[in-house]
Amino acid sequence: MKKSLLFLFLLMVSMGSSQVDMAYYLDSDHPYNPAIPTPQDILGYEVGEWHVSHDKLVAYMRQLAMASDRVHIESRGKTFEGRPILLLTITSPENHKKLKQIQDTHIALTEIGSEKVNIEVQPLVVYQGFSIHGNEPSGANAGLLAAYHLAASESLETTELLKSLVILFDPSFNPDGLQRFANWANTNRNMNLNADPNDREYNEAWPRGRTNHYWFDLNRDWLPAQLPESRARIKTFINWLPNILTDHHEMGTNSSFFFQPGISSRVNPLTPKMNQELTKEIGTYHIAAFNKLGSLYYSEEDYDDFYYGKGSTYPDVNGSIGILFEQASSRGHIQESDNGLLSFPFTVRNQLTAEFSTLKAATSMRVKLLQYMRKFYNDARLESSKVKQKAIVIGNDKDPATLYHLAETIERHKIKIHHLKNSFTKNGKTFSQNKSYVIPLNQKKNKLIRAMFETQTSFTDSLFYDVSAWSFQHAFNVNYTIENNTNMMGAVIDKIERPMGTVDQKGTFAYLFEAHNYYTPKALHLLQEKNIRIKVGLQPFIIEGREYDYGTYMIPVQNQKMDADELFDFLKIVAKETTVDFQGYATGATQGIDLGSREFALVNKPKLAMLVGDDVRSYDAGEIWHLFDTRYEIPLTRIDVDQIGDVDLNEYTHFILPSYSGDKLEIYSKELKRFAKNGGVIIGYRSSVEWLEEHDFIKLDFLSKDEEEDDYEDFNGEVKGVSFVQKENYFGAKLVSGAIFDTKIDRSHPINFGVHSTHLPMFRNTSLFIAPDQHSYDNPIQYTKNPLLNGYISKDRLKQLQSSVPFQVKSLGDGKVIVLTDNTNFRAFWYGTNRILTNAIYLADKM
Repeated sequence: MKKSLLFLFLLMVSMGSSQVDMAYYLDSDHPYNPAIPTPQDILGYEVGEWHVSHDKLVAYMRQLAMASDRVHIESRGKTFEGRPILLLTITSPENHKKLKQIQDTHIALTEIGSEKVNIEVQPLVVYQGFSIHGNEPSGANAGLLAAYHLAASESLETTELLKSLVILFDPSFNPDGLQRFANWANTNRNMNLNADPNDREYNEAWPRGRTNHYWFDLNRDWLPAQLPESRARIKTFINWLPNILTDHHEMGTNSSFFFQPGISSRVNPLTPKMNQELTKEIGTYHIAAFNKLGSLYYSEEDYDDFYYGKGSTYPDVNGSIGILFEQASSRGHIQESDNGLLSFPFTVRNQLTAEFSTLKAATSMRVKLLQYMRKFYNDARLESSKVKQKAIVIGNDKDPATLYHLAETIERHKIKIHHLKNSFTKNGKTFSQNKSYVIPLNQKKNKLIRAMFETQTSFTDSLFYDVSAWSFQHAFNVNYTIENNTNMMGAVIDKIERPMGTVDQKGTFAYLFEAHNYYTPKALHLLQEKNIRIKVGLQPFIIEGREYDYGTYMIPVQNQKMDADELFDFLKIVAKETTVDFQGYATGATQGIDLGSREFALVNKPKLAMLVGDDVRSYDAGEIWHLFDTRYEIPLTRIDVDQIGDVDLNEYTHFILPSYSGDKLEIYSKELKRFAKNGGVIIGYRSSVEWLEEHDFIKLDFLSKDEEEDDYEDFNGEVKGVSFVQKENYFGAKLVSGAIFDTKIDRSHPINFGVHSTHLPMFRNTSLFIAPDQHSYDNPIQYTKNPLLNGYISKDRLKQLQSSVPFQVKSLGDGKVIVLTDNTNFRAFWYGTNRILTNAIYLADKM
């Protein structure tokens, strides 16, 4: 016993001076193939001594694949920064020779006739993925050791394991974030490690390494799948439908180690009970491993399995078992914690232990897990055959681009989509044959379809680790109906085709295009880059029998820098690139405002700037950056809060404040006011709204957020007092952490130009409530009397919401201040409200 304690003491001293040995992670007596390179052979240091950068991670994995016939490597695409998105397939050499057959048989388990599959001999499929948050690197670093062990171990246990498993090994879910964090941790590393949490090493600079290039949390994108890293892994997941998927994370330094099932009351109702039972059984293998290791752990507390956009929950709605691991983070190389000195090697070893215990569980529970997958899909088909609802129809006559992107997203999950056989109208909404799609519910992905489109406003728990609502019909703002038959269903679609914009004819007087198309801002930018003059109609009108809506854009043919022929040819290019339709006319006479009317106002070319840096919410800033840079291809200058004093803001027309809650900006408030008074536009989101009001940029009346009571109603309606242990849950239930609400809009107001209906679903994840202006015409977006469309909100918050508005615009000198309490750009898939921001860009001076 004394010798063991002495060894542990020496080991801690050794790790404190940055040295760690392979024997800390793997049994030194284990038989390994000497022809297989260790991580140290390629990296030049032992795992845990430095943080592995993504380029070195890639170098090692490629060397491993070259050296081992158990490992196949492929690149499934590139990140925004051009890094490869790798996948290793690890299994026995015999399985590699028949991998396609194994894959086909595995997928057959999910199809009709799955009872014919002999699961007694069928390998199980496990997807192991690491560090989707780049500054949670212990998973990716542990992956180096796990991959080495699986490739090099010559033990009978390992060779048998590889015969019974196909391991899809994703060494880095987030290459760009991992590289960013490794650079920070390594460049700030002390040679004599310093465990003081105040040291620079443990306090990353903004925006930190958690996110990808555009500052997105990739662990919220499994279901929307809008980003390249997500699309790559979703394609792998769907092509294989693994039985288990592990998602290795980190949490606060003073925590221990968490593994699921988590809190049972916060599981999405679409997830079968058996899923949680199997997750708990897998957990017994983690318990045994961590008991042997001696590391602290916990389970069935914290986190949840509700939002299907996370790596630990997306598998649950696909017949798989998703498992979240959370390791207390050293956030560098060694740090003080409530549990003693927390070293980076210690965090790596815990993650490695969970990797191995998962594989042991997978091997032992192989038949049971294969049976569960087969039952999941058989039950889903049986359930869908018994319900009245048979098909979902989605459509959008005015905006084919948004409809296309919704259909593309659905198709990405290998859900069958059909053409609409005949046009029809229901509840005042038109579904045109060539601008609508049908999604039959009686198909094997029935549960996944329901996860995308179903709404829920009643819950057994009022706390959510993430959002409580994400319904795609609301996010994309398309016409939507559920039908009780499939009579309207046409042929199945092999591949969703991107719509093509057109120029119907050469115009000798003017060209018109309506604002409904999602890519209208991109078209405006392309036109203005060529100095083409554009005007916007502030009233609807009819020309040659065709009705044009509020916000129709008009391009006069005369007095342009291009002649008529050049303009016609260029518009054809713009139409192709943007999907926008242009109509040419030889007259300016209309029913309503003529094309020469003063009600057609000049659209000025914007030059955009946005605040970034300390105390700016990087998620919000990244969503805006991504929208303009990748969707609309409009330049956006990002100005750090520390650099504002060095910038002449008068070079810009608009200054965007993503959610901001600091004090550094205060010293620049005079410069910002001067910018607005000189004609600039300031656009504030979420907490920036409070900053703008507090510093007298805009006068707003906030509804009290602190109308808290000492008691509450439980789910049975009984009024109870709040005990000390319930306090956290009580205040958590007051949060509006992510729900969808109905608004009624004034379509004549420029902020709403291009919205095709009088209602607009809005996503809200703040408890900030603004009272409406005294003039109704200054409240162009208002919550309805019964606004809750999907998600959770407490009764008192709902009451406040009903009395508030999410948008206000006021003049400040010659400029404007625009505020939005809600997030119009949420997670890159809230297409339906993106136009609110772009209207604030192009049309602010018309408001």
